[in-house]
Amino acid sequence: MLTYGVAADATDDYVRIGESTAIESLRRFVNTVVEVFGDEYLRSPNEDDTARLLAIGESRGFAAEGQALEVNYTINNNEYTMGYYLANGIYPSWATFVKTIPEPQGNKKRYFATTQEACRKDVERVFGVLQARFAIFWGLARFWDEDTIGQIMRACVIMHNMIVENERDEKDDLNYDGVGERVKISSDETPELEEFIKNYKNIKDKDIHNQLQDDLIEHM
Repeated sequence: MLTYGVAADATDDYVRIGESTAIESLRRFVNTVVEVFGDEYLRSPNEDDTARLLAIGESRGFAAEGQALEVNYTINNNEYTMGYYLANGIYPSWATFVKTIPEPQGNKKRYFATTQEACRKDVERVFGVLQARFAIFWGLARFWDEDTIGQIMRACVIMHNMIVENERDEKDDLNYDGVGERVKISSDETPELEEFIKNYKNIKDKDIHNQLQDDLIEHM
């Protein structure tokens, strides 16, 4: 039922288990997985995890000292100093979000919306990894209560993390010896309050949000 998305009543012919028994078995299974393995596989990253992830990022060209890279770029003759995330319409109109255009009018806006949504799909495919491994995510949850749906999701994430850990141990060739001492998350150069307030206002600036979208449309 988890892996192949088989309906509960289909297990009667397949493994000679009645529908109600199959549902109760799945419920008990996911509850047990979460209870036994949740503390390990749903925990927040510890110091070793953080050091390992930062080292992997550093090996791929990302900054690894806990400081974000400075962002400076020009689009349509306008300068920007903040990066942005691709988002759908439910997000606020902040300067750090580039949203799609609902019902776009004109070739430029239609092209922008199509391209933005296509790029966003690349990010959304990350969740597709879970869907590929556990087909239960593809189906409609017609008879599950909210608590069971949550436990099913947690159990699948736990088992996915187990698989990732196992595969990483098999093919990981990075050397992390001493990396916990070498890679530190910096807390230096904390912006003063005034600078923090200024950055906060800039992030929530709707005018910058609209200008960035217009510039991207023209640029594309």
